[in-house]
Amino acid sequence: MSKNLVIVESPAKAKTIEKYLGKDFQVLASYGHVRDLIPKEGAVDPTHDFAMKYEVIDRNQRHVQAISKALKAADTLYLATDPDREGEAISWHLLELLREKKLLKEKPVHRVVFHEITKKAVTEAIANPEKLDINLINAQQARRALDYLVGFNLSPLLWKKIRRGLSAGRVQSPALRMIVERELEIEAFKNREYWTIDAALTAHEQNFKAKLTQFAGEKLTQFSITDEALAEKTKQALLTTADGQLLVAKLEKKQQKRNPAPPFITSTLQQEASRKLGFTTKRTMIVAQQLYEGIDIGGETEGLITYMRTDSVNLSVEAVEEMRTLIAEKYGADNVPKEPRLFKTKSKNAQEAHEAIRPTYPRHLPSQIKDHLSIEQYKLYDLIWKRTIACQMIHATLNMVAVDLTCGDGQHSFRATGSTIAIPGFMAVYLEGKDDSKESDDKESFLPPLEEGRPVTLNDIIAAQHFTEPPPRYGEASLVKSLEEHGIGRPSTYASIISTLQNREYVTLDSKRFYPTDVGRIVNKFLTEHFTKYVDYDFTANLEDELDAVSRGEKDWIPLMHEFWKPFHTTVQEKDASVQRKDVTQEAIDEKCPTCDSPLSIRLGRNGRFIGCTNYPECSYTRNLNDDAGASDEPETVEGRTCPDCDSPLIFKTGRYGKFIGCSAYPTCRHIEPLEKPADTGVECPQCSKGSILKRKSRNGKIFYSCSGYPKCNYALWNMPVNEPCPQCSWPILTVKETKRHGVEKVCPQKECSYATPYEGDPADAQGPKEVVD
Repeated sequence: MSKNLVIVESPAKAKTIEKYLGKDFQVLASYGHVRDLIPKEGAVDPTHDFAMKYEVIDRNQRHVQAISKALKAADTLYLATDPDREGEAISWHLLELLREKKLLKEKPVHRVVFHEITKKAVTEAIANPEKLDINLINAQQARRALDYLVGFNLSPLLWKKIRRGLSAGRVQSPALRMIVERELEIEAFKNREYWTIDAALTAHEQNFKAKLTQFAGEKLTQFSITDEALAEKTKQALLTTADGQLLVAKLEKKQQKRNPAPPFITSTLQQEASRKLGFTTKRTMIVAQQLYEGIDIGGETEGLITYMRTDSVNLSVEAVEEMRTLIAEKYGADNVPKEPRLFKTKSKNAQEAHEAIRPTYPRHLPSQIKDHLSIEQYKLYDLIWKRTIACQMIHATLNMVAVDLTCGDGQHSFRATGSTIAIPGFMAVYLEGKDDSKESDDKESFLPPLEEGRPVTLNDIIAAQHFTEPPPRYGEASLVKSLEEHGIGRPSTYASIISTLQNREYVTLDSKRFYPTDVGRIVNKFLTEHFTKYVDYDFTANLEDELDAVSRGEKDWIPLMHEFWKPFHTTVQEKDASVQRKDVTQEAIDEKCPTCDSPLSIRLGRNGRFIGCTNYPECSYTRNLNDDAGASDEPETVEGRTCPDCDSPLIFKTGRYGKFIGCSAYPTCRHIEPLEKPADTGVECPQCSKGSILKRKSRNGKIFYSCSGYPKCNYALWNMPVNEPCPQCSWPILTVKETKRHGVEKVCPQKECSYATPYEGDPADAQGPKEVVD
């Protein structure tokens, strides 16, 4: 009996597929890519048509050995890696390695592609094998070579011109530019004051509001009323003229249709999971991978969703029919449109053979399989299921009402609008979220019954002050959306782009918003000023399109590489010779040094940007970037507090790790304390039973938890404590721990105890209480 060897990327996927195929098939995992470019200069040779030197990845040596051993006993090899560019490349690299080892001989090799891990999909793919797609392989090699050449040429330049340890990426750099430009836009923003005038009204015992749109016959704009005096004058004039009532001058009623959003693709899934679930892009993809590769749902392991790296909104005919039947059963036949909904894919390179992200079996209702999923798996599956079902339901019908109310013979006019849901349609299941929405997505304003020509009681005129606001900083959802709109990156890269920017410490994420660091600003300044073309959004998007053309077989990858390499390499050499370090790390300001009268400049130091004298090292004058130029050199005293050790005044100080509070009697007294007062978790220390556990921050910014009785009690934890005893070993507390494998759980902190249970709270709460600035 023949023995068949099937190769996939992950052990979870291998385990699921092996169950479907039976004893004649052995399924092994490659654990991702088996080889990569050698990590040194010369791995890509532009002088020989970009010949590449590969080596086996150290961590995967043993997996390659296991595959090699299994292949010796097999008759046929099936390469069943993911159905995308990276999956094709993994299969190709493995095949090349096996050829080098001369293990293939005359054995047949098949490429197997399936977009969902179900028994039917896998067995059909095995029965209908294909060949490796050389165009996808060339596109992946070209991308890898481009990224290598950019990294190995730009990074050393950043080391020379800014500081050691920096790096630049072909796709990450335009993303960094987006974040920095948004921050500069916010910093340059000057808010403007404006006032709105609303009428507080009552009709049929229901209160509602109407906005002033016309005053004294003139239509109002946002900045028609810009100060309190004018607002108050307008208010009094309206109160006098209206004399307690407004007249319904015009009433408009119409119905509006709202169509459902298309099914998820990678980018929209990441955006919605960020908005609705608070997931990072990385977390979304990890959990989606788990759902795709297979979950044991009561004795049977099944892939619950289709492949999660896709830019196609296509749905299979079979899946749509199953969904339409389910909708009729669960929500009523009147919620099923006459014809299935078809959605048009925006991406030029989307492969229509691929599908959108959908449940593999729509009849696996989230509520029915909830007990078999982790909290995060359930939340994401529920989101995908609802979005997919909703996209095949009828449109929602809204009753829209707009009413104009007047006083002063029509010289003053107010408008009120509202809507009610006449037929919920798809909205009964799902409503798409919005970025930076101040109102809940599903809130509708309601108006009482009104009739034209009838008066309405005026309770008051409300004048409200407002200020224009700058554009919001990017969050993960809005950044992914912007990257997609600009054509930068592809479905598989959004999460890695964001992770890379954070890992390089070019940006920080605070309150789910991205802030550029000082180093990130300097790197962006250098790239935008000296490598303008290569961080240009259109250039990056066009290069992505050309690489997509390679994947479709419409363009040869080697001429494309030459076209990119020659001008890029020339620019690197020119900038290396012409740009000095001070040109990059120093920014002139219109101010003289108070010590030596030389010009001052903004400079980049170990701890970020600061203001320093250009006459350094002869003059060592420096000050913090945000300090006032005329500020006194006298230290700032902490008001109302003295040192608990010697009763001397406490002062604010600045050290290597930022600002802190210290004793003014230093060095006689060495009392110090953090600027941020540790938050009390309210959990009693289980070790000393005297102090409570406080949330603290380490020198490198990492959160940890320790006893308030330190140094007498040294009990400390990395995870947030929960005031619950362990039901297994009776230790007084549990902790909230998050892992890739199990998600967020409550676990016992005692090493010898294995107790763990799913955490029912919000995963964001696992960070514990916020610090309070004293």
